[in-house]
Amino acid sequence: MRATTIHAPHDIRIEDVPDPRIQRPGDAVVRVMRACICGSDLWAYRGEAAREPGQRIGHEFLGMVMETGPEVTGLKPGELVLAPFMWSDGVCDYCVDGLTTSCEHGGFWGAPGSDGGQGEAVRVPFADATLVRIPAELAPDTPYGDSRLLDAVLTLSDVMGTGHHAALGAGVRPGATVAVVGDGAVGLCAVLAAKRLGAERIIALGRHEARTAIARKFGATDVVAERGEAAIAAVRELTRGQGAHAVIEAVGTEQSMRTALGITRPGGAVGYVGVPHGSGSGLDLRLMFDNNIAVRGGVAPVRTYIPELLPDVLDGTIDPSPVFDMTVDLDGVPDGYRAMDDRTALKVLIKP
Repeated sequence: MRATTIHAPHDIRIEDVPDPRIQRPGDAVVRVMRACICGSDLWAYRGEAAREPGQRIGHEFLGMVMETGPEVTGLKPGELVLAPFMWSDGVCDYCVDGLTTSCEHGGFWGAPGSDGGQGEAVRVPFADATLVRIPAELAPDTPYGDSRLLDAVLTLSDVMGTGHHAALGAGVRPGATVAVVGDGAVGLCAVLAAKRLGAERIIALGRHEARTAIARKFGATDVVAERGEAAIAAVRELTRGQGAHAVIEAVGTEQSMRTALGITRPGGAVGYVGVPHGSGSGLDLRLMFDNNIAVRGGVAPVRTYIPELLPDVLDGTIDPSPVFDMTVDLDGVPDGYRAMDDRTALKVLIKP
């Protein structure tokens, strides 16, 4: 089969690789129908996260079950399934607690020795626990196939679930004022998640008009284009000097965390899901202590959230699909990486 591999910074290739096969009784093989490029993939692309030459890449996909191992009981060939960005066994203590990203036997698509989502097919360990069935009638080759709805469902593999995780970490509640730092796909999905959870006012921090237009479509009531101290002052002015009850940090830099803390109301919380990179954390412990500010977040256990969010996507209550603003086939994946790196694309959808 063909799959995306990374060999060095800015060196993404589409290569022939061995076909996935059942290796353990609980495995399934899934033919990929939708995949995408994540902002976190860019850290490897830019050389800021180490990868082995030839390593697979990509961790968001959905598709059709082609084959199952003898111990798989909940899935059968021909069914449509969604994969969260990590596999998990569903039975360890962490999975039982809902923290599937800490699964004792879990792993990340594209890790050495595993298939990446940006390819024609993927071997899925612990298929019963990892994969989530989606309605068969969504398949593009059926009379009721809905391409946009499939795109929306794909966001639950990562960015929509991650935005939801950030909103929960920040303590978003009905009537709250929420601020979102970051106008990438996760930040935009966090706006949608905050609206879904009942936030009354949502302040989106971002400078790219096409992205802030999506933020407004998703429920943002205000947009702040400034950065750093100017952004803090602008949010404070919008909130009578108090700051926001709940702040979502969806970038991962020291500056973005400082901004997040600077716009949090005393007694409020920051939900952080931006993958940390840079020289420091940006955590001002004295500021947090003096103002009773909580900080919660980390790697989102999206497998836990899919059963809650999927019905809202299927019935149209939420539609995260506008985060995809470029579509490529497998051969176009290198161009997709370049577009996202140049910030001429927000999030690239892949249709192998």
